[in-house]
Amino acid sequence: MYSFLLSILALVLGYIFYGRFVERVFSPDFSRPTPATVRNDGIDYIPMPAWKVYMIQFLNIAGTGPIFGAIMGAKFGPSAYLWVVLGCIFAGAMHDYLSGMISLRNGGESLPDTIGRYLGNRTRTVMLCFSLLVLILVGAVFVYSPAILLGNISGSGSYSTMIWIGVIFLYYVLAAILPIDKVVGKIYPFFAAALLFMAAALLVCLLVKWPAIPEIWDGLGNLGAEKGIISGQNIFPCLFITIACGAISGFHATQSPMMARCMTSEKLGRPVFYGSMITEGVVALVWTAIGSYFFFDGGAEAVGSSLTAAAPAVVASVSKSWLGAVGGILAIIGVIVAPITSGDTAFRSARLIIADFLHSDQKPVRNRLLICVPLFVLSGLMLWFNIANEDGFNIIWRYFGWANQTLSIFTLWAISVYLTRNGKGRFPYMIAVIPAAFMTAVCFSYILTARIGFGLDQRFALPAGIAIFVLSIALFFIWKLKAVKG
Repeated sequence: MYSFLLSILALVLGYIFYGRFVERVFSPDFSRPTPATVRNDGIDYIPMPAWKVYMIQFLNIAGTGPIFGAIMGAKFGPSAYLWVVLGCIFAGAMHDYLSGMISLRNGGESLPDTIGRYLGNRTRTVMLCFSLLVLILVGAVFVYSPAILLGNISGSGSYSTMIWIGVIFLYYVLAAILPIDKVVGKIYPFFAAALLFMAAALLVCLLVKWPAIPEIWDGLGNLGAEKGIISGQNIFPCLFITIACGAISGFHATQSPMMARCMTSEKLGRPVFYGSMITEGVVALVWTAIGSYFFFDGGAEAVGSSLTAAAPAVVASVSKSWLGAVGGILAIIGVIVAPITSGDTAFRSARLIIADFLHSDQKPVRNRLLICVPLFVLSGLMLWFNIANEDGFNIIWRYFGWANQTLSIFTLWAISVYLTRNGKGRFPYMIAVIPAAFMTAVCFSYILTARIGFGLDQRFALPAGIAIFVLSIALFFIWKLKAVKG
């Protein structure tokens, strides 16, 4: 538990000190007009209060990743704490802040346009397709997982789950098409309260129960492999793919432009973008500690579950056991709204990306429907694959995890180029180059050794990762030298 508390303290200090440093590197202009005030269209560009922008950004990025991903990541042992803390402060929050602020500086442009601006038009086209793939995967994954939990609560098994899938899809249609202040802006504060209640209530339970969970100083090896809980997964690169949203997630950069279109001042950047990611990191730490209790301190037996239980079952069992019937339901609702409020904005973000690419005016409802209908059809096909295949969800989740982290690579390298040209201070680009090279190494090593990739022996992962890390940095500096001479 001491590692858990120190990790939370580290996140708070990271926001105060490193967040301020990253802000100085970007150098926001508090008097600069924002897209919300210059291009107010009543649909997507709408000025909103700072607290509401923060709430929406937090819920946009806080899908099942910092909950389910953290529980699955806890199987690796205390090393999960380090990844959440270091990843969140030095990679994830920096990634979210700078991608959001660059979008803000460029009229609230979508991620593919930002990528194209700094990495070239060919990369922009690739990123357009890749971003849409990730967002459609998010839609499919984040329909299915909350529908299962709602189906378990309401009963009637798979029939009830199918009804909830339909209800969630209907909500997604409305949230993606209607003006952002009509649905998202109205209900997100309530959803945020449910999610934050869940995290706070379980945090209190952890402090009261004080489980004897493994500490960082007990060792950073693959504890799950030693205990026989997981097999065929090394800490590098699997941990860094498993815990994404609690540390760094490429999906977040697709969401930040939506809030860049609603912010009234650049001074809101650090609390909205950097602060939301730090908050998500705290949620991830709570569930990492709970997962550690479940897998390594007799928690599974205590709540009448199994060490092989899937993440949703861990959430339901621990929440009901610790918080009682009413508190447990409220906590589970908090877990349910997290993916729903990421899925709806995933489709909205996909609509905006396509609209920007086609230069389509989004004021007419007809134009919004023309873009959204094909998106929902594609997501429905992926959802059908989920249901029709016994291991469909796990297959899509693994592809989503890799694609999500790969998306962060493009964003981080684009940020590196931006900081090379515009950053303040000495070597400002290094705050992005190191995380960019690291995530490049992670994603390439994963696809080389994972079953969904080339399936090479896991022993190749680390040496391949080191080689790719060094090569990535070398190529960046070669580009930088050419750019300076040019």
